[in-house]
Amino acid sequence: MSPEQPRSIPPFNPLDKTNLGESVAEAVLQQPIGSLPPDAPFIGAGIYAIYYEGDFPLYKDVAEQNRDGLYRWPIYVGKAVPAGARKGGYGLGADPGQALFKRLAEHAASIEQAKNLNLADFRCRFLVVDDIWIPLAESLLIEMFSPLWNRKIDGFGNHDPGSGRHQQQRSPWDVIHPGRPWAVRLQPPSADEHTVREGAAEYLTRTKIKILARQDALDEE
Repeated sequence: MSPEQPRSIPPFNPLDKTNLGESVAEAVLQQPIGSLPPDAPFIGAGIYAIYYEGDFPLYKDVAEQNRDGLYRWPIYVGKAVPAGARKGGYGLGADPGQALFKRLAEHAASIEQAKNLNLADFRCRFLVVDDIWIPLAESLLIEMFSPLWNRKIDGFGNHDPGSGRHQQQRSPWDVIHPGRPWAVRLQPPSADEHTVREGAAEYLTRTKIKILARQDALDEE
């Protein structure tokens, strides 16, 4: 670049939607760790991260990052929005009710029903957020941590499809963690348990490098 052509530095825009979304995502990570589900009901919608610290062999790398009070690698990130927001009313002040608390309670119930998981091995952090920022912040957190139950073993957040609507296949999560009574009625999965486990193990090996690099960068700040 010649002296006559100085480089251009884009100005920081604090109102840029990505910057605002990142601020919400970082606020989630600053929240205290607590039980899953939270001890008492509360009003609000928002975002949450669920952490695993047990001894399920497949999740060894995840659990190692979440022990000793560190909680560096969520196994799942999700959102709970007001009913009105799900129908296209984001940012219009829909009454959130207990959307976030109820969603966390649903997840706790799924874990309790699984035959090979212990709810005591799970913790969560959550943030009540104005509904307009919820989807963006959730997407940023998923991009940041590539949680296993979001990106590779999906199905944890699924609901019972209801009577007479069980034509969908059993999810990878239900293959690895059988026990949800409604999942038994679904169609056989496209991949067997060995295939799901093998793919998850490869995914964790790759993703762990990203998580450790992120932590190294934070430690240097």
